[in-house]
Amino acid sequence: MVVRAKRSLRATPEGITRANKAVLIFATKMDLAAELGLSRATVQNFFAGKPIAKENFHKICQKLKLAWQEVAELEFELENDFPVVVTETQIDVATLVEQLRYSGSASLQQKCGCMRVLDMSQPMALNDIYTNVNLLEKISGRRRLEIPDLLKVCVATEFDRPGLGCATQEPLQGLEVVQKYPKLIVLGKPGAGKTTFLKHIALQCDSGKILSDRLPIFITLKDYAEATTQSLLAYINEQFNKLDSYYATDVEPILLQGKALILFDGLDEVKESDSYRALQEVRQFTAKYHLNNFVISCRLATREYTFEEFTEVEVADFSQTQIARFVTKWFASKERSQSRKFLHKLQQHKPIQELATNPLLLTLLCLSFEETGDFPANRAELYKEGLNVMLRKWDAKRNIEREQIYKKLSVQHKEDLLSQIALQTFERGEYFFRQPELEQQIADYIRNIPSVSLEAEALQVDSEAVLKAVEAQHGLLVERARGIYSFSHLTFQEYFTAREIIACSDPQVLAVRLKHLAQRVAQPRWREVFLLSMGMLRNADYLLQLMKQQIDRELASVPQLQAFLHWLSQKSRSINLPLPSVQVRAFYFDLDLARMQDTSGTLDLVRSYNHNFTRELDYQLALDLALDRTLTLNRVFETTSNNLANLIHRVLSRAIARARVVEPQLETGLEQLKDELPDSAVDAQVFQKWWLINGKAWIEQLRAVMIQTRNLGHNWQFNEQEKTALKQYYEANQLLLDCLKSDCYVTSKLRQEIEETMLLPAQL
Repeated sequence: MVVRAKRSLRATPEGITRANKAVLIFATKMDLAAELGLSRATVQNFFAGKPIAKENFHKICQKLKLAWQEVAELEFELENDFPVVVTETQIDVATLVEQLRYSGSASLQQKCGCMRVLDMSQPMALNDIYTNVNLLEKISGRRRLEIPDLLKVCVATEFDRPGLGCATQEPLQGLEVVQKYPKLIVLGKPGAGKTTFLKHIALQCDSGKILSDRLPIFITLKDYAEATTQSLLAYINEQFNKLDSYYATDVEPILLQGKALILFDGLDEVKESDSYRALQEVRQFTAKYHLNNFVISCRLATREYTFEEFTEVEVADFSQTQIARFVTKWFASKERSQSRKFLHKLQQHKPIQELATNPLLLTLLCLSFEETGDFPANRAELYKEGLNVMLRKWDAKRNIEREQIYKKLSVQHKEDLLSQIALQTFERGEYFFRQPELEQQIADYIRNIPSVSLEAEALQVDSEAVLKAVEAQHGLLVERARGIYSFSHLTFQEYFTAREIIACSDPQVLAVRLKHLAQRVAQPRWREVFLLSMGMLRNADYLLQLMKQQIDRELASVPQLQAFLHWLSQKSRSINLPLPSVQVRAFYFDLDLARMQDTSGTLDLVRSYNHNFTRELDYQLALDLALDRTLTLNRVFETTSNNLANLIHRVLSRAIARARVVEPQLETGLEQLKDELPDSAVDAQVFQKWWLINGKAWIEQLRAVMIQTRNLGHNWQFNEQEKTALKQYYEANQLLLDCLKSDCYVTSKLRQEIEETMLLPAQL
């Protein structure tokens, strides 16, 4: 083993004698090692007269209050200013590990200690941004599940945006898995954080927090394959030799005794021309030095790599907790309030929240938010940028050239193909699709590309290659179980669906497509497709008109619901306020719909028009809001454990106070109703008993007073079908309003016309 002796010192026999006396101030020599943060082997070698690093020699002497010049064999340092051979008996492997850990630490920190991705203007320290990774012990795409099994896990009742990546297994903490399995292959989708995880492992080992007796060696396989044709051992020795470290050339003794942690990053990133050689080197290296700890990172769905002794795990998507930690760390060195604002906005935008489960796309969202303090109003532009990262930018930024599995398919073709798949599956309400069906859709598309063989067998082979390329290279289609695929995020399926609807050069065909889309305005699962289509259209007037006409038709043939809309119009006209009448209609719609559904009214529709509406309530609206809350007391009685007597008296008193200003006749009626109630100081059980007997009748008296004086509180007696239709009408109008407020282009004349005629009966 080659060393440069000038960088080491060893103690003379006399120096060792003096040191043995001085060390008696410590209970044991191991306590001295712990005090100095040195390994047991280093201290043992010092007292055995073996060479140790000069810095460590000085530390020990200083702690023992000895002059190092009086302890060291100075001739050893001064005379041997040239390479000498030191045998295994002179320096043990533990010492060698410590020397190389010490000398290689700065280089490892430089290689692994920071990250700079996408359009970051400057690198960030990895420890400042790193968020703990979770791993799945069962690879998702290899589960033997059927589509109904996946739907049970991922799709909520009705439609609450199915979480396509919902885990069916409990994830484990990444570092725990690394210490559990000495040979590990970490698989993950593009942008899942595989490289960042391996860098974190290297830093944790370097700092002694895990596998502290191992020498961390981080190898980017792409760099290795492109830099040399030599063996991995020679390459690793060369890397240490560049450091001009104490042990300059040969780490094989460490490898033979299993004292290294080798991290091979990016097995899938090696060029096709170098792939076979690099793979064989890794296989031979891991087999020969099998006693060491190994971690290999690779993308899912790449060619099958077989490492028989290795355990395969998959990087789990970020949970909401991990997203919050990442965002908090991202903005910690900037404006801290931005992290709270970011997370609040994220909660309001579920489709964007889905993208944030991918660390790379979460980084993109943070960069975008950092510039403007908000997410782009045009979501289509945001998703387009995210897709550009996955399809083009991520590999290009890292100078990675992947094999063109199917050379006839350009990125544009891939986008067009994904758009066709998205629309066809989304129209059928499919979020998961079987591989043969998907390959048939691909074959139907690629058969129209010039120079493609139309033979059935060739098309089958080509469609399989395209599917694997889209999954492995871009991560936009993901195998959720054996032979069952979905888009990586529902957001991307919705984006490509909207893209396919809008991307038409024939105006007549586009008009037909928009008519078909408008017919789905009352279907909640199409909501995001509408919003995205608005952002993609050069002029959204025609689609908005179609939506408004379809919404009006939804209730046109239902007399009971038309009667409700007539009342809504009449009631809003009776309120003489300097407010747009549509806002007043929306306010009363909110109140009545919440009462019909036995829910707490959150005034969502009117807040969509005017976020500050409730802060600026006129006395008349404030009175009607208080009356409506009083009318719901019976439902409150069934759900609250609080003192009902105090609650009823408090709510009713608020209504009386407001009636005193607006409607004296109503005040009288409310006072009479209040007198019928037991005193608020009465025992809770007495009041409860009274309410059980008289509560419903009292509420009906209140309703009669409200109808007579305020034309409010009608019991509409809708059947279930009518209630469902009214709720769909409400949500469709909310969607229409959100479209108007989005970043779409719409003429001011049409905008005004739509807003003035919303929530009106058919004949008005």
